[in-house]
Amino acid sequence: MSNNREIGKIGEDIAVKYLEEQGYKIIERNRHFSRACEVDIIALEKSNNTLVFIEVKTRKTDFFGTPFEAITKTKYNHIKTGLFSYLQENPQYKKYRIDAISILLQPKQKIEHLKNI
Repeated sequence: MSNNREIGKIGEDIAVKYLEEQGYKIIERNRHFSRACEVDIIALEKSNNTLVFIEVKTRKTDFFGTPFEAITKTKYNHIKTGLFSYLQENPQYKKYRIDAISILLQPKQKIEHLKNI
């Protein structure tokens, strides 16, 4: 685990496994809508047929802050832009939301899922 890209990929893999265990269907990963807009995971919460756009933040430790602290207002607005673009392409989805998943890798792996941020 040397660089941020590798750590991010590990975190996204952990998040996908977690979401599938929670009953989500993964629709897409790393969907780019523009140069500035990328959504880590797009999933369907099967229990209530809600489309969920998920930002995953992973850190080795919380020494420099929690992963959630890395989600800026600008990043959130980019995700919203992607969400509305996706809904235009896929009008069958009537319910949607944006979630965030925080993953700490050390000292013990910890996953937190905030819904409807």
